[in-house]
Amino acid sequence: MEDDYYLSGNSDDDVGSYPSDKEEESLDGLENNDCDDAQWISSKAPSCKVITRESLLAAQKEDLGRVMDLFSVREHHARTLLIHFRWDVEKVIAVYVEKGKFGIFAEAGVTLAEFVDLDPDEDTSTVRCHICMDDVPAKDVTLMDCGHCFCNDCWTGHFIVKINEGQSKRMRCMAHKCNAICDEAIVRRLVSAQHPDLAEKFDRYLLESYIEDNRMVKWCPSTPHCGNAIRVDNDEFCEVECSCGMQFCFSCASEAHSPCSCLMWKLWSKKCRDESETVNWITVHTKPCPKCHKPVEKNGGCNLVSCVCGQAFCWLCGGATGRDHTWSSIANHSCGRYKEDGKKKAERAKRDLYRYMHYHNRYKAHTDSFKQESRMRETVKEKVSHLEGRDLKLKEFSWVTNGLYRLFRSRRSLSYSYPFAFYMFGDDLFKDEMTEKQREIKQNLFEDQQQQLESNIEKLSKFLEEPFAEYPEEQVMQIRMHVINLCVVIDSLCKKILQV
Repeated sequence: MEDDYYLSGNSDDDVGSYPSDKEEESLDGLENNDCDDAQWISSKAPSCKVITRESLLAAQKEDLGRVMDLFSVREHHARTLLIHFRWDVEKVIAVYVEKGKFGIFAEAGVTLAEFVDLDPDEDTSTVRCHICMDDVPAKDVTLMDCGHCFCNDCWTGHFIVKINEGQSKRMRCMAHKCNAICDEAIVRRLVSAQHPDLAEKFDRYLLESYIEDNRMVKWCPSTPHCGNAIRVDNDEFCEVECSCGMQFCFSCASEAHSPCSCLMWKLWSKKCRDESETVNWITVHTKPCPKCHKPVEKNGGCNLVSCVCGQAFCWLCGGATGRDHTWSSIANHSCGRYKEDGKKKAERAKRDLYRYMHYHNRYKAHTDSFKQESRMRETVKEKVSHLEGRDLKLKEFSWVTNGLYRLFRSRRSLSYSYPFAFYMFGDDLFKDEMTEKQREIKQNLFEDQQQQLESNIEKLSKFLEEPFAEYPEEQVMQIRMHVINLCVVIDSLCKKILQV
């Protein structure tokens, strides 16, 4: 993949102008460029791979084989090492270099059997199991790599409990203070004799551990679940796209949210979900009636207020009172003097609410536009089919679908730029990262790029919504140049926003 994913473009050019002859070559390249919606988080495209359920076993076997060859061990020992180090082969190698073979095996719970006979002679005497304290025939006991020997019934009961508790990926020996991991082949043999369904569950857990214990692999969060997983090789802080079309942030597994960081998106989602700013303003700007508990807003200067239910109460403390009062006091009631801090707090809450509503309204508007424009896919396909059926000199119409992809991803990025600006240029979350002067300069620059991006996205949306499939060929060519120009400008503006 190319190192620099974004295409260059001059955002100062009028988007309605035609490119020069020297620009034609780059614009043709833009038409044929594969748009990968997953590459918005940075200019470096992450190397990722979709893992289907069918390819999951092969992907796991590949990593197991590397560790088996490195240490000359059996598969279950290699799996124990990889699960302990979250399927990070490079980490296994690094720890091996640092601690040596004995150190890394001890840390992961791997014990190699150098003296153990795993198949006792059937004719030998009975062996006492130190779990159930029964004397059982030697053929009915099992010896693990660590040297601890117990009867098959006790081993089987131990394994069944661990599988049902979801701990089948690292089942340790039953002996006191023994950290050795049990041989998965022995577990499978003993459990399948009595509970074949649990043996299948055990195998499934081992297989899925490649995804659930691997920090570089995650399940696709699509609903309903498509069954695929995504593996990244160079950066876990990126946005990826599954073959099912689901785009998500690999770090937090939520929807793709750049330029917002994961923390910003988490805070913004919570704020939108529980409407915390509205609740905050109501809490500060109103008082609950002591009788019916409805919020009451004071609309006069007197601190004796009355609810619609008829209950009178003191605005300062919220306590129920009678109606006899003067401008300075309420009969038979005293709660201290009114504090100016309350007024300042109310003004701050109101200002914060208005600021939140400013960013939320724009975020919501572009999110709604994205949902509406997502329905254009079928319409655009019909337009392209209609154009291909006409006798036109122009035979290549990839500019239409490429323009639609640009519209989708830039609209999404624009919508998330508003919660980003809400936190980045606010007073609390990132106040220590820059001075007031730096914040003002960066905010002005960011909002300028944001405004340009918004304007060009609206123009691109307008051109793609037009019924251009019915237009004369000359007019189709003009729309083509407008769309290509806008794609170049939008790519450049998106890159500049991320750089800011």
